[in-house]
Amino acid sequence: MNSTYRPSSPQLPPGALLSLTPEPAAQPKGPHIPKILIADDNVVVLKALSIKLKSAGYEVRTAMDGSTAVSCVRRDRPDLIILDINFPPPDVAHGGGISWDGFLILDWLRRIDEVRDTPIIFITSGESSKFREKALAAGAVAFFQKPIDQEEMLSVIRHVVGDPL
Repeated sequence: MNSTYRPSSPQLPPGALLSLTPEPAAQPKGPHIPKILIADDNVVVLKALSIKLKSAGYEVRTAMDGSTAVSCVRRDRPDLIILDINFPPPDVAHGGGISWDGFLILDWLRRIDEVRDTPIIFITSGESSKFREKALAAGAVAFFQKPIDQEEMLSVIRHVVGDPL
């Protein structure tokens, strides 16, 4: 087994009020389809996971670099993020940018109030022993070594965000 899963429960922010009977206007229109962002620089991984998650009924967004991932999270507010640990360095000859890795992306996301508590699943093709503990200590709900056991990942996703309706 190449994965680690640590269940977590959503936390209410301090001072938040929990209403058991929402106002009619506050009720969502139609079923909520969980949105999942996959951030990975590998096109094959993006495509394979996208197909699997879409076929399971999830709405999927993808990003191939850190800045696109952070922008997508701010814009779309996914219910879960699947985040690669390693990204290639920026192309300095063409404008460059920030040299992202999954931990830096996570650090940025934790600074955005609206998405601070979004569950993260880390994935990597790198040495899992080097990253597993660090990923879980950083707050990831699960860690998967590539090649990913898609059925096991889907099981974790269902547990974390639920089944799409």
